[in-house]
Amino acid sequence: MDMKLEIVVVPVSDVDRAKDFYTALGWRLDADIAPDEDFRVVQVTPPGSPASVIFGTSVTDRAPGSAQGLYLVVDDIEAAHDELMRGGADPSDVFHDAGGVFHHAGADTRVAGPDPQRGSYGSFLSFSDPDGNGWFLQEVTTRLPGRLDPATTSFASAEDLASALRRTAAAHGEHETRIGAEDPNWPDWYARYLVSEQTGTEPPS
Repeated sequence: MDMKLEIVVVPVSDVDRAKDFYTALGWRLDADIAPDEDFRVVQVTPPGSPASVIFGTSVTDRAPGSAQGLYLVVDDIEAAHDELMRGGADPSDVFHDAGGVFHHAGADTRVAGPDPQRGSYGSFLSFSDPDGNGWFLQEVTTRLPGRLDPATTSFASAEDLASALRRTAAAHGEHETRIGAEDPNWPDWYARYLVSEQTGTEPPS
C-alpha cells in the first residue's frame, strides 16, 4: 500500500503572521478555514511540493517554534537563497558539512559555501519562520539510484521540464556523435533518458 507524506503540521503563535510569511515566499494558499472562533486551519504548499504545511488555531498542542529539521529540496541552492531573501525569510548563507555527508546538528561542522564538488545532496542553507520553526534547504541535482519510483516521472514546472529537455538534448547529441549518425528514434531515446534521470536508473546508451 502506498503511504505518501501529505501534511506537516507547524505550530505557530500568530496565524495571520505565519500566513503572511509563508505566502510571501510564494507558497500556495490552499485553505483558510475557521468553522468557529476556536478552530482555524491554514494550509500552504511550497512550490512544486507534493506535501503541504498546516498551521492554525487548535491544530496542535506543540509549542510554537518547536518544529525543527524540516527539509525542502531545491535544484539550485544559490538561486533559492536569493529567492528566500526577496521573500523576506532572511536565510543563512549556503554551507556544506566538513564530513561531507548530510550535516551534523548544530553549526560546529558547517563550512561556508556550497559543497566544493557541488555534489548532489551536499549543499544546504537554513531559515526560520517568525516563531522559530526551523527549515533547511538541500540541493539535490541527481537522485541516488532507487530513490524514486521508476513508474513515476513528474516535473514541478514548465521551467523544470525545459531544463530536463536541454540536458537530454545535450546527452542525445553526444549519443549521435558516438553512433556517427542521426538517431531517427530520438523520441524514444529522449523518453528513456528523462525517466532514467529522475529515477536514478541506467540511461540509454
